[in-house]
Amino acid sequence: MKQVIQDFKTGDVRIADVPRPQVDAGNVLVQTHYSCVSAGTEKSMIELGKKNYLGKARERPDLAKKVLDKARNDGLISTYKAVMARLEEAQPLGYSCSGEVIAVGSDVEEFSVGDFVACAGAGYANHGEVVSVPKNLCTAVPEGVDLADAAFVTIGAIAMQGIRRADLTPGERVAVLGLGLVGQTATQILDAYGFPVLGIDIDPAQVERGLNAGATEGAVIGDDDVGAAVEAFSDGHGVDATLIAASTSSDEPVEMAGKITREQGRVSVVGQVGMDVPREVYYDKELDFRISRSYGPGRYDRNYEENGLDYPIGYVRWTENRNMRECLRLLADDRVNFEPLRTHQFSIDNATDAYELILENPDNEAFTGILLEYDVERKHPTKRPHADRSSRVSPGRTSPLSVGLVGAGSFARGKLLPILTDHDDLELHAVCSGTGVSASSVADEHECAYSTSDYTEIMDDADVDMVVVATRHDLHAEVATAALEAGKDVHVEKPLAINEDGLGTVAAAARESDGRLMVGFNRRFAPAAREMKAVSDGPSPVMLTYRVNADKIPADHWINDPEEGGGRVVGEVCHFVDFARFVADASIEQVSASTADEGAGLPQNVQITLTFEDGSTAGITYTTFGDSSLAKEYAEAFGNGQTATVDNFTGGWLSFGQDKGHEAEFDAFVDAILAGDPSPLPLEQTVEVTEATFGINKSLRTTSPVDIEVEDYL
Repeated sequence: MKQVIQDFKTGDVRIADVPRPQVDAGNVLVQTHYSCVSAGTEKSMIELGKKNYLGKARERPDLAKKVLDKARNDGLISTYKAVMARLEEAQPLGYSCSGEVIAVGSDVEEFSVGDFVACAGAGYANHGEVVSVPKNLCTAVPEGVDLADAAFVTIGAIAMQGIRRADLTPGERVAVLGLGLVGQTATQILDAYGFPVLGIDIDPAQVERGLNAGATEGAVIGDDDVGAAVEAFSDGHGVDATLIAASTSSDEPVEMAGKITREQGRVSVVGQVGMDVPREVYYDKELDFRISRSYGPGRYDRNYEENGLDYPIGYVRWTENRNMRECLRLLADDRVNFEPLRTHQFSIDNATDAYELILENPDNEAFTGILLEYDVERKHPTKRPHADRSSRVSPGRTSPLSVGLVGAGSFARGKLLPILTDHDDLELHAVCSGTGVSASSVADEHECAYSTSDYTEIMDDADVDMVVVATRHDLHAEVATAALEAGKDVHVEKPLAINEDGLGTVAAAARESDGRLMVGFNRRFAPAAREMKAVSDGPSPVMLTYRVNADKIPADHWINDPEEGGGRVVGEVCHFVDFARFVADASIEQVSASTADEGAGLPQNVQITLTFEDGSTAGITYTTFGDSSLAKEYAEAFGNGQTATVDNFTGGWLSFGQDKGHEAEFDAFVDAILAGDPSPLPLEQTVEVTEATFGINKSLRTTSPVDIEVEDYL
């Protein structure tokens, strides 16, 4: 098989034909699809290899001392032979890859043949067609994550550990010093977790890339006044933490970090930099100076890496493997995107061209992330379904967007029409209602082009950019599907569907359509919701309770009709399930429910428990038994040493009145349409929440927990 190796004696890199590795006990044999070239680490190895013996000794005084000790103990000749044998030994390059499991060793139960995995570890996850990797250095690639992106898993884990060492808390501001591959990856992760980032680099192009990666502000060393930029970015206090991701023998990054970090702030060193720490500034500010060791706890521990002994999660929350998994989770949730980092890709047959590129561009200006690709049959999907869809999403439309409203009942008139008619980027073009009477009234009032009782007229209208669906529940999936099939952007009020057939149909249409799908789960866009979500910014799970003091409606109300309204669980509780999904920021794995209602019919009083994949839980009490003078909704969330409450959405710092997020929801959707971006509400979350409501009803019928599975829809 082909493998990239280095002759450490000369520093030369070549593609060798080597025997395929055997799978050892505790290891996984992986057919590589992609491997990531670490320009910094591998370039350093090559440059070290090209130095003469004295140069090598100066670069690695620790090894030189071992040689001298050996010479004293074993004699010069024996030492010389041992040293030459070591220098002439070919060294495999690479430490991050992805591929398919083709065999597993004994003691491996976590993986099976055919699984897709991402792998880490120098000496294991090499640039080779087949690699044998210990199980603790492998992690499953979530369905839909591009294996090319998964090959960056080690870089992601390194950046993740550097961020963890900074010991950040919600609301803190971070400087990333050095915007190469690790720095840009760290910037994306910090942005995904909601931390404002100031990106700093000596290269203007890297700063620009950092801004594209999610940095809030940028500063170019030598061109900009970095001190002034930090002052402005931090309100004059200095950043709370600085992440050093530079690669230089100079002490300047450490010195700069001390200057720009606030008193009692933290400096986390990820990159290979000079570390002559200036005592005066670090002492005066009482700064914490922290070293980030590679991918995380477990690194360099033979029992962990080679023998497969994991650290108990109760004592070591984030090991190197769990850092790898978190990186892939962010990829799976589209919260980080490694595609812009992939500036170059070479076939394994042309791997030496990759190293020529690195060596000929010493300042790393011409590249960021370099992948090697292997000639294998690619059975794994390269994109999540909604990511594939976003590549077909209509390019940004022109403002104002022409809107067709389907459904003109009390909610549409009282809540939606004021938003649609007051929004600067929206123009109400056509209105449809079942009888046409209310549609005509609304159309006349707002000087629309026409009104109709046949929604297909709006679907066939080329002038309509966006369709807003506010009909009764049983038509939501039908109308939304028709609009998506017509290539329209669609905002449909909750619920998306009232049964699994409808959900399957609309989900399929959303996957294939150039249009975007948005469901009216407005509460997640409320200011109070976004403040509450801070409890999930950290390693611990979230516990949430949500109490809904609902009005009682007659048993014969259309909402209680299973064929028209779907019941209150499907039609209304979906709001609170989505809110919990948003705050927990994890997939719903299981639901269980009980009801205090007696007799037949769809329940109006339910107690629900949601269990999430990360261990988070949510309890929802939806009842009509309460005093109507009590506020309708109250939520509490606990996590990561924080507690947050939402009291009927009347709170939120500096807010006035009740804000359930309706306007912000439309703002986010319109912004996405105009920018040509995907929907701000991912399809898989919409489907998951809807399926969870079906699961709640099933749990009520069976009195048993119900697992939530959405793969068939996606």
